[in-house]
This record gives sequence, C-alpha cells and structure tokens, in this order.
Amino acid sequence: MRYGSVCSGIEAATAAWHELGWKPSFFSEIEAFPCAVLQHHYPDVPLHGDFTTIKGDEYEPINLLVGGTPCQSFSIAGLRGGLDDDRGNLALEFLRLAQRTRPKWLVWENVPGVLSSNGGRDFGSIIGGMVEIGYGIAYRVLDAQYFGVAQRRRRVFVVGCLGNAASAAAVLFERHSLQGHPAPRREKGQEVAGTLESRASGGGGGPGAGTDGAAAGYLQPVTAHRMLSMGEYQQDEVASAMKARDYKDATDLVAFDTTQITSPKNYSNPKSGDACHPLAAGAHPPALAICSAVRRLTPRECERLQGFPDDFTQIPYRNKPADQCPDGPRYKALGNSMAVPVMRWIGTRINIVEQITGDNNGR
Repeated sequence: MRYGSVCSGIEAATAAWHELGWKPSFFSEIEAFPCAVLQHHYPDVPLHGDFTTIKGDEYEPINLLVGGTPCQSFSIAGLRGGLDDDRGNLALEFLRLAQRTRPKWLVWENVPGVLSSNGGRDFGSIIGGMVEIGYGIAYRVLDAQYFGVAQRRRRVFVVGCLGNAASAAAVLFERHSLQGHPAPRREKGQEVAGTLESRASGGGGGPGAGTDGAAAGYLQPVTAHRMLSMGEYQQDEVASAMKARDYKDATDLVAFDTTQITSPKNYSNPKSGDACHPLAAGAHPPALAICSAVRRLTPRECERLQGFPDDFTQIPYRNKPADQCPDGPRYKALGNSMAVPVMRWIGTRINIVEQITGDNNGR
C-alpha cells in the first residue's frame, strides 16, 4: 500500500503503518519542528510544504490519502469559525487533493466538535464532498483509551473507499458492534476506597485502575510507575518524585503525587491555618500530613500516551544536539498528533478488507 500524508505532523500514520509494510510516497507539513522530526526519521521521503500546491502527478501514485486537517476552527474550545476559517477550509482542500490524486482510500481525522460545527452543516459539507467526488464513506468516533494508551482522546475518523461504501463501513465497524452490542459501561464503584498504604503495595482500588495515576488524574503514592507504550506498567523510576517547585502554571500538563511527612511542629495546640490542622500531636503522634504536588508530564510520558517510541521527538534541532532538544516544541507536536495505536487499528482493518475483496494491490 502506497499512501500520501498531509498535515503530517510527526507522522503517527507512518509510526503505525510501517509494520504493515506500507510505504509513504510523500509527507506534507509546514511547522518547523514537526518537519525536523520527519527529516530526522524519514530522510528519503519527499517532504512537501503547503499540501494545497501538490499536483496530481507530482509524486508516486498513491492508494491512500491520510490527513488530520487543523481542528481549531471546529473545536468547542475555539471560536468555531468552521469552514469559513482558513484552517477549517483545509478540510475541503483535502478533498480537492483527493480528486487530483484519486487514491482508492481516504482517512481523515478531526475533533468531535466537527460534528456540531455550524449546526452540523460543516461536517455535512465535508462528507458530502467525499461522496460527490466518488467515495463511499463511513465515520466513527474512536477513543484512544480503548486502544492501549493511558489517555482519553476522542477523535472523529472518516474512511472513504472509492465507489464502495460497504468497504468503508467494514473498516470502521466490527460485525459485533453492528449487532447491537455496545461497549460495556463503567459501573459506579461500590467498594470502600483503598488507603494510601494499600495503593502503594498493591495498586489499591483507585479510580485509575488499569492506568497510571499520572494519566488518570488522581492522587497516588510516591512510588513511580513507568508508562509503557501499550498500557503496561511496571515499577521503574522515570521522573523524579514531584515537588512543589516543579509546578509552573495551570496550563501545564500535570500529574499528581502524594508523600507522607512527619511534622517537626508541635501540634498540641493547633491553630486555624496550620498546614496539618486539625491534627494534634496528642491525638496522632507524630502528626502526619498528606501533601500533594504537581509536575509536568515529561515529553517521554507524552510520547507513550500517544503510542510513539521513547524519545521519538528528541532530535537534533536548530544546531543543537538531541539531548538539548527543547521540550516546548515536543509537547506541541505530540499534542497535535493522532494516537498511533488507533491509526494502526485502522490500517490493519483496511488490510483485512483488501484481503477479503481480493484486491491486495490497493486499487
């Protein structure tokens, strides 16, 4: 399978699909740091700038076009300019490129807010445009937490297949889900919450069961957990214990931690406002305070949350070696990326459909 990628970012698609034997014909990206990441990892793949200028015969013919056009104009956190915003209009430019290159498959990704932008008319225009140029389509909201990473990340994925809506639907929808069997709902907890001690030794019954506390966003013991790319955890220090001085501001990516301290202060006569009030030395010797602090998730942790290999974004940048690569561009690039395991699942499903239909060349 040959594919072209636009709005490539740091190429979650290629990180997901290289093990399927798929080959990229071209990337397209305009941001400086993601371009540096792409050139570092894939120096032999043509890197185009503005994808709206790609001609139909400029690169090797493709069987699939993939892209996650900018989401800011559709996000409920933004001004929601929709297709009237230049960034939102890139979704239509994606369709124009599809019309010029005519791949068999389309894969397009965006935030769930696109479904309600402009009363749903923007999304209707996008999928209507796909149908108009000859693609049968299916769309579905997929959440990365169900694909082996420790974060909730819901995104809309549209799959188009040239002249064949049934094949598009077969990619995104498993037969079991089409038979009226929705995913199991989370049940409200009925058990007594575990103590800090029990969580430290055995994991406890915290709300992040099955995920790391840093990702689940709750207080957990000081023991660090190493987040692996596919959601496995083991005792292995990655980042130092969190301290108050690590806190930057409320916009930081944060994780929580707790620590127990023995207070040197005499609390036999506590006063309102004391750190451990109303603990008293007479009642609870020695006084015990549970102090929480926050810190940023490290870039490596963010890579794992998105399913990338460790240090994938730690590259030589702006004449500095990889070990001096700044964190800021890494956070931004990872935050804008698709989740690798979700893209791997979509690619695997397309392979299965190709095998079933007997069209292994992707045409």
